[in-house]
Amino acid sequence: MFVGSGRLCPLLIVLLLPLFGSAFAPGTAFADEAPERKPWRLDDALRTPNWLTISGSHDTRYAYVFNQFRTGRGDDDRLLSVRTLLKAEARHEAWRIGAELIDARAYRMGDGNVQVSSAATTNPIDLLEAYVGYDDPSGKAWVRAGRFTLDLGSRRLVARHIYRNTINVFTGVEGEWRWESGARVRALFSLPGQRRPLDRDDVEDNKAEFDREDDEVVFWGAFGDLPIDALDSRLELYFYALHEDDTSDRATADRELYTPGFRLWRKPKTEQFDYEIETAFQFGSARGLRGATLNRQDRFAWFTHTQLGYTFDAKGKPRAIVEYSYASGDTNPNDGDDGRFDSLFGVQRPDFGPTEIYTAFVRTNHHAPGLRLELEPTDDTTAFVSYRAFWLASDKDAWTTAGVRDVTGDSGRFVGHHLDFRLRWSWIPGSVRFEVGAAWLLRGRFAHDAPNANNGGEPAVMYATTTIWF
Repeated sequence: MFVGSGRLCPLLIVLLLPLFGSAFAPGTAFADEAPERKPWRLDDALRTPNWLTISGSHDTRYAYVFNQFRTGRGDDDRLLSVRTLLKAEARHEAWRIGAELIDARAYRMGDGNVQVSSAATTNPIDLLEAYVGYDDPSGKAWVRAGRFTLDLGSRRLVARHIYRNTINVFTGVEGEWRWESGARVRALFSLPGQRRPLDRDDVEDNKAEFDREDDEVVFWGAFGDLPIDALDSRLELYFYALHEDDTSDRATADRELYTPGFRLWRKPKTEQFDYEIETAFQFGSARGLRGATLNRQDRFAWFTHTQLGYTFDAKGKPRAIVEYSYASGDTNPNDGDDGRFDSLFGVQRPDFGPTEIYTAFVRTNHHAPGLRLELEPTDDTTAFVSYRAFWLASDKDAWTTAGVRDVTGDSGRFVGHHLDFRLRWSWIPGSVRFEVGAAWLLRGRFAHDAPNANNGGEPAVMYATTTIWF
């Protein structure tokens, strides 16, 4: 399945670099003889004053997709993506002002036909954050205004991307109020950044163009988090609203969506069960496609994620997890209603495997039971392997990331079995980390029989990432 034409050579080199680096680095042949490695920081090198912090990171990733599953695409895709972040923040008493730059680029490798996406992989030389903030001296509240990134709750609906090469930005104001009990409430009003450039050739050429905001796209909401001492757990409650209309140079899905939800979860501990239950509902209206000449359709959709885990008191700290997720789809394409759940600005990677040029599944039209095993073989190494079986929630709606659909429902619901693996090794904790991963989809009936299915071999991806913090 993975052999032939020497196509694995570049990836194998990247995969083996961490091992060779460990083997040949002075004094690192044996863990007991390894000298202590301390993180290197730009602040220390520049000897910045206490009121100023400067930091950054760099990621390089090589990914290879075999047997592309997207309809109308070729067999294999290869992509090299690089991302550099540089942030500075100055503080004076309770005030702070900060700015962060991003340079995210992507390059085709070989003769594959991967489509380099502006939204997922490229954002050359742009202003990621620029804000002014105030922190209440008592520690009870803070507020900031300007351009910023967001991470909320489980990150399934609002997140600052880690795996994906580009990062969502918002321009507006946000603030948080905290209580001594540990409860907190956060509120925000913002204009989401619209990534530029839009022209496909400019995207392919990594042309630098600043992202923009437009008052035709507005995102606001509130997020609450409080401890539930009786359950040794935390409860999160949230409400998000997205208002979106077409602009003169950008077609949208004209979304008017309201998303209330909750999450109840318990932190993993050794020899103890942990759990997570998150459910969100979505109502409003939207068009089915960006820029399509369709009327808005009424929407009612929902998703849920449930998992139960247990951490064993054993070498490697094994944690076994049983999980299930469901996201509604459109049950009837001709009834004027839309049942697809929209995951807004969330991430897919922790639940559904690598994204960018792979992105086999997103939080739309599926139900998927699964098993996961997490390990910490050493203090500086973590790994997980997961299995999931994916069915369509609606057999008449699409496997959305593949663009595959059977409006008759005659191709069944089963998309396939999905395996996902990831290994992270912190060579210099806090400074250098290597990551390798792979995912494999064993096609089910729907992925084979749907009218526009891209029938080929079993889709898979392998990738290697190096991350440096400074």
